[in-house]
Amino acid sequence: MDVLYRLGEATAAEVQAALPNAPGYSAVRALLRILEEKGHIRHRTEGARYVFAPAVSREAARRSALRQLLDTFFNGSAEHAVAALLDESSKRLTPEELDRLAQLVENARKEGR
Repeated sequence: MDVLYRLGEATAAEVQAALPNAPGYSAVRALLRILEEKGHIRHRTEGARYVFAPAVSREAARRSALRQLLDTFFNGSAEHAVAALLDESSKRLTPEELDRLAQLVENARKEGR
């Protein structure tokens, strides 16, 4: 998806070429087919080639992926996900980043009332 968002549209060969440590062409085609079946991308025909493009905005895809991640690994709990992230990256967060996170929590607290 990142390749398609970056390029706007691409063939399977172009997607494969843009991927670091890319899988084989057949695997890329299979992944594109799955993404299309799920409604994340669409294609148009250009001669004998399929040209793929995102069907949803990057933001909508992020929200969908985050929901799936929360449901799969954290029983739908944002609290558990944030706790895991903080535990994993707390040593790498700057004081400014921690302040911004604290402000986001405070804003969420205010909006929840």
